[in-house]
Amino acid sequence: MNIKKIETFIVRDKLSKSFFFSQWQYNERTCCLVKITTDDGNYGWGEGYGPANIVKEGIEFLKPILIGMKIIDNDVIWSKMYARTLDYARKGVLMASVSAIDIAVWDLKGKSLNLPVSTLLGGAFRNKIKPYATGLYFSSIENPSKDFEIELMDYLNRGFKAIKMKIGLGIEVDLKNIKYVRKVIGNDIKLMVDANHAYSLIESIELSKKMEKYDISWFEEPMSPEYYKQYKELREKTSIPVSAGECEYLRYGFHQLLENKSVDIIQPDICSCGGLSEAKKISSLASLYGIDIIPHTWGSGLGIYVALNFIANIEPNPIRLVEKDLYIEYDQTENSIREELIIPKLVLKDGYIDVPTSPGIGVDIDEEKLNHFKI
Repeated sequence: MNIKKIETFIVRDKLSKSFFFSQWQYNERTCCLVKITTDDGNYGWGEGYGPANIVKEGIEFLKPILIGMKIIDNDVIWSKMYARTLDYARKGVLMASVSAIDIAVWDLKGKSLNLPVSTLLGGAFRNKIKPYATGLYFSSIENPSKDFEIELMDYLNRGFKAIKMKIGLGIEVDLKNIKYVRKVIGNDIKLMVDANHAYSLIESIELSKKMEKYDISWFEEPMSPEYYKQYKELREKTSIPVSAGECEYLRYGFHQLLENKSVDIIQPDICSCGGLSEAKKISSLASLYGIDIIPHTWGSGLGIYVALNFIANIEPNPIRLVEKDLYIEYDQTENSIREELIIPKLVLKDGYIDVPTSPGIGVDIDEEKLNHFKI
């Protein structure tokens, strides 16, 4: 079970309708996938979160040092990649390349041992995960909420019990949209907001105070991720839980978030924070500090399956007879590479997604669809 071949694939889906959020506009979806094959013919898949062409080059950079290594030695593989990139890649897109390879190694290890990744991580504490719908992006700057009601009713009809909406267009516009969304969905559906670091501390404090009456479950990335102490100050001045972490990397970066008491919830993206190997360590840190962990997901359906395995293994905290639900992000923007590329498809049933029980990550890539989407 030694690594024989490492292949990269950039996949792209042109959108029928562009959308935007507080930072920029999307008119296509892309991601980089990696396939690792061993000398016995087995293979595993991984995904990196970030600019796909740069993630691909990072994987190509790391490839020569990995050929011939034993899949069973996943910690050794991770450490070798970290040592090779330590001087210039402790944060940023090259860590997404490390993450993609690490995920593929875990997938391969699970397939080789005929065990799901959740079992390899230490076992599944739960067999289903509650997804929240990420959506309500903007299609018109003049009327950002013009399609919100149709979108919201679709989420409710499909069984979602929690919804995250995009904000960051200005305090008054945001409040108008939040008020409207809460009116449409009622009081029984959880509502979260994500600013994608659009605001200053002063603005974040003002907005959070004005949002409190709308029962917001968390305020995600209100400010730039560098401002650890400002995040702490915001936490002290609002009753809304503050979350962040999709722009953070490695256990060392998350230790800064936790040590500075910056957030109530951490949101590592497993496809960029260092992979499953590092996410497991980040989860232990979260447990040490008594902080919830809800991974960020974006890209293909592969990343969602990775997160399902990871969340299944998160230790209950606090421990009690009736366990609280843990959430997984399920982006709902147009994305054929999320919906069509994977086998089996994601299924939302009675408000939950089942934890995969097949060996490895529990999903395969449809090679015919891969050939259709790859560039």
